[in-house]
Amino acid sequence: MSEGPSNRAPAPAGFGFRQRSAGDAVETWDVTLDGVGFDRHRHETYGIGVTLSGVQRFYYRGGHHAGLVGQWHILHPGELHDGMPGDTHGIAYRIFYVDPAAIRAAGGLTALPFVRDPIARPDRLPLPGAATVARWSAAGDELQEVEVVEALARVLVTASGGPAPTGPKRVDLPAVLRVAQALRDEPQADWSAARLEGLSGLSRWELARQFSAALGTSPSRYRSASRVRAARRLLADGWSLADAAATAGFSDQAHLTRVFRETHGVTPGRWRDAQRAAG
Repeated sequence: MSEGPSNRAPAPAGFGFRQRSAGDAVETWDVTLDGVGFDRHRHETYGIGVTLSGVQRFYYRGGHHAGLVGQWHILHPGELHDGMPGDTHGIAYRIFYVDPAAIRAAGGLTALPFVRDPIARPDRLPLPGAATVARWSAAGDELQEVEVVEALARVLVTASGGPAPTGPKRVDLPAVLRVAQALRDEPQADWSAARLEGLSGLSRWELARQFSAALGTSPSRYRSASRVRAARRLLADGWSLADAAATAGFSDQAHLTRVFRETHGVTPGRWRDAQRAAG
């Protein structure tokens, strides 16, 4: 799947493109437009994005629409649209191009959700928050990809006026606990979605639904929490931040810092210093 602009050549003046992830089910792009815009075009995927700065203006299904900071836009596959700044200040947005087949599988849907109003407002819908969107940026992370697609499938179903998403009819608790134990025991391992499918005997989408129903969180977030626990133990043993991050499975020290702050409210450096002072 390749919905975003090419990241192999310099972008034309006024355009900024940064590919955050490129999985089979979803591609994530950060886009900036300053004094320029996209001509009318179509995608074979859903285009689900959130405006990060500026005012975004676009044509869609015969009308013109404007998205403000914090608002989301939802474009159905195959629909003609364009995109440009709504004023002279330029815009920035993050967009997820999601395979419709993955949406159907993740939501257990018999038909694709269709959202009539392309502007989704956080005061009207349970949309992902800024911290979640910032976290959804790891390249090549299959577990996170599953989490993103499942979350966006729920958004689409709710925004389309469909029935509220329900949990799985049954939970294979032994399978879920096998996965949880593996993520706790080896948080640093390369836990691909395919590997967890083999361990659990469930599809990645069914595992995500059952894991959330049983343990209240996604496999991706459970793995992150397990990595933070591993890093805490290493820091308590005197390891440096960089070495603790690498050994616990984080891509680098900045990755550890971001996830640690999300789960503990402080940076790992401050947590380590406080532990030393208390000891």
